[in-house]
Amino acid sequence: MRADAIEKRKIVEKHRRHDRDSGSPEVQIALLTDRILNLTEHFKVHRKDFGSRRGLLVLVGQRRRLLDYLKRTDGASYRSLIKTLGLRK
Repeated sequence: MRADAIEKRKIVEKHRRHDRDSGSPEVQIALLTDRILNLTEHFKVHRKDFGSRRGLLVLVGQRRRLLDYLKRTDGASYRSLIKTLGLRK
């Protein structure tokens, strides 16, 4: 199994609601956050990669919409998730 698949599995196991959960908003937000952090590191080396930068903006917007949905439907879960992921300062 590849390293990214192993890391993805660890993220899913950490943020899932139940044993067979792989698509809850918490899991999706955690996976998007991991991809965003990886792309941010990529841009420190490749400053002129504007195609990937557009993809990063799409991911950030998608995560924002999921966070808004989670905040609207389950405030306690939203607060615990942003605390564990360190999204707010």
